[in-house]
Order: sequence, then structure tokens, then C-alpha cells
Amino acid sequence: MKMVLRWFPNGDDTVTLSQIRQIPGVTGVATFLSDLPAGKVWPMEQILAVKNEINEAGLEMEVIESINVHEDIKKGLPSRDMYIDNYIQTMKNLGEAGVKCVCYNFMPVMDWFRSDLYLPLPDGSYAMSYSHAAAQKLTLESMTESMINGSNNFTLPGWEPERFGAMAKDIAFYQNVSQDEYFNNIKYFLDAIMPYAEEYDIDFGVHPDDPPFPLFNLPKVVNCRESIRRYLSLNSSRRNGLTLCTGSLGANKDNDVVAIAKEFASEGRIPFVHLRNVRHTSDTDFHESAHLSSCGDLDMYEIVRTLMDSGFDGYIRPDHGRKIWDENGRPGYGLYDRALGATYINGLWEACSKQK
Repeated sequence: MKMVLRWFPNGDDTVTLSQIRQIPGVTGVATFLSDLPAGKVWPMEQILAVKNEINEAGLEMEVIESINVHEDIKKGLPSRDMYIDNYIQTMKNLGEAGVKCVCYNFMPVMDWFRSDLYLPLPDGSYAMSYSHAAAQKLTLESMTESMINGSNNFTLPGWEPERFGAMAKDIAFYQNVSQDEYFNNIKYFLDAIMPYAEEYDIDFGVHPDDPPFPLFNLPKVVNCRESIRRYLSLNSSRRNGLTLCTGSLGANKDNDVVAIAKEFASEGRIPFVHLRNVRHTSDTDFHESAHLSSCGDLDMYEIVRTLMDSGFDGYIRPDHGRKIWDENGRPGYGLYDRALGATYINGLWEACSKQK
């Protein structure tokens, strides 16, 4: 297992590589080229510039999160072949730069959503939260406004301003796309890129829908055990895997995250894990919490033990952290709580390893 922390390059992060280097057990970062829109080839010189900066700080760049999939690929439009070719060229460049794992998603229009980016918790910290009733009352305009107003002047992955103009048209387009048609578009994409994933020695892990509940009647892709199984069955390559995000899957109380971890890790289909905890306030509402098992509804020890017993040997990162100790940063991606989470997870991993 390798512990990494997500890091935003090109001055778009309050957390520095030097600070990440000082977190015990963290050996690398999961990063990406945030200034390039979906569909563009990632130039080798830009990849190497970020890689060299990371390596000079004493860290590895083996995980990319994410190479965004262009909306035309998701829609199945004729232009998708051009964008898939660009995607494959980016894969080639990343493989030559030593990247071993790519996290990505196939969620239509928007990558994720929270109805509140700074919910005050009883201990004085702040966490991102989701109310399904509140979300269903929002228009696209008010939803976009709420995310931008809460962004603390940082870019939010999936909520880049250049995407806003097309969102309404994209949502309208998907009203006439069935779940089966959407999965056919996924298969087309996977069948095109997986031979190159094999050639370039890169594992791919699709990120679950976040939240796992329907918004704007958009297709749901990866939100439960059955849909994960369906997604992975679209292409049998072991490079076609799952990013196990415990918080995203755990947001649905019906999901048995431990069973999901056991099934797909034992098949070698989990190259990357986002470990975080959530606390439910209803069947559909939740807020994110500290990573500790007792702070949320997920048994973090059991998840870690199951991953180890199932042969998992990939990358793990602590996921969204709370805003604590008066830190000012990107929602969910400050230094302090994620550093606590990394240390806690490493402690669980060591304990499970020695018990085994």
C-alpha cells in the first residue's frame, strides 16, 4: 500500500508539497493538470514540469486524479473518436512519465455536489454536507451559485466556470438518454482505451457517483454494488477497475461498503481507495466527518482489514477533511484534517498488518 495526498498544482493549493512531505507515511500525491479542459492532450512538457516539482520535494507522482472524460464521449456523439484519441495520447504521455494509476469518473454534467460546503459541527469544525430535499429544490443556477460562493475563491474540480454555459443544454440532452444507452457509451470508451492501459501499464479506477442519489434525472453510473459489477463487466481487462470511495458509496445507507471492498479487491479490481467517513442525519442526508470510525457511520478498521485480507496493494488517500483549527483553504482539501486522516489510516494499516 502507498499513501498519497491529493494536491492541486500551479499555485492552486494552500497546502505545499513541503508540508505533505512531512506527514508520516505519505510517499506521493494524486494530482492533475487543472488548467487543461477535458478533451485536450496533456503535453509532455507540462506533465514533466509538475512531476519534477513533486519529485524535487521528495514525493512520487504515480497517481493522476483525474483525466476528465469529454462530454461528447459520454453522449456518444460522432466527435467522441477524436476526444478518445486525445485521451489515449495523454495516457501514453503519462505512462512514459511513470504514472501507474488514473482515477476518473463517467458522471454526466457534474462530478459531485454538496448542498453546504461549511456545515458547523458541534466540536467547532466545519464539514461538507448534503441534503437531498434541499438539492432537489435547487435550480442549476442556484446550485452553481452555491458551489462558487462556498469555494473560498479556489477552483472546485467539476465546477470550473468554463463548464457552466453548457450545463443546462447537457442536462436537457440526457433526459432522452436511457441507462442502457449510457452504459453502451461507457463500453465504447472502455473498449477503446483498455488495450492502451495494458500497453502503458496504467490501472484505471472509476470514481463512484457523488452523491449516489439522482439529481436532474441524470443517469446514475456507479452508486451501488450492482452498478459497480455492471460497469466492470463492460470490459474484462484488470486495468478496468474501481476507485473505492468509501464516503461516496457510504452516503447510501443501503450500501455495504465492507462487502463491496471485499468483492472487488479480491478480484484485483481496486487500484485506488479514497478513505473517509460520513455521518447520516437521514436516509438520504449526511455530513462528512473526521476519519475515525466513532466519528461517523463507517467502520474504518473493518474496511482497512478487509482490503488487506483481500490482497489490496494499491494507493490510498485520506479523502475530504473538515475545516479545523481556523485553516483557510479549499473546501474538503485543507492540510490539517487530511494529515490526521492519513496518520489514522496508516495506524490502522500497521495494526492490521501486524495482526495478520
